[in-house]
Amino acid sequence: MPSYSIGQAAQLLGVSSETVRRWADGGRLAMVRDGAGRRVIEGVALAAFAQERGAGPHAVPEGDVSTSVRNSFVGIVTGMRVDEVAAQVEVQAGPHRLVSLVTREAVDELGLDVGVTVTARVKSTSVHIDLP
Repeated sequence: MPSYSIGQAAQLLGVSSETVRRWADGGRLAMVRDGAGRRVIEGVALAAFAQERGAGPHAVPEGDVSTSVRNSFVGIVTGMRVDEVAAQVEVQAGPHRLVSLVTREAVDELGLDVGVTVTARVKSTSVHIDLP
């Protein structure tokens, strides 16, 4: 199961490292000590916290792969439904909740699980716009 440093959690949540420390010290965000004694956040706990807050980064970090897709969202996997052939993967990327349908093979190859950091890329031939 993945775990995240304070800095990594801060980047995913779109806040400073000091804010993550304050949340942990105040009991809002659970932290544990790793084998080296460093404070870390377990991926499942961070996913739940990110989903609850609906906050995080909105852009792909520098150095990411080259792609023609312009709508990329860095986020954390917050839920999965997997059957024999297909999977539904939920990602919380900042205030955006994205749901993707992928093959089970893709889930296995990528090692997807709740708490894992991913980049969701959205490309469509049609975009619908509605008035409120």
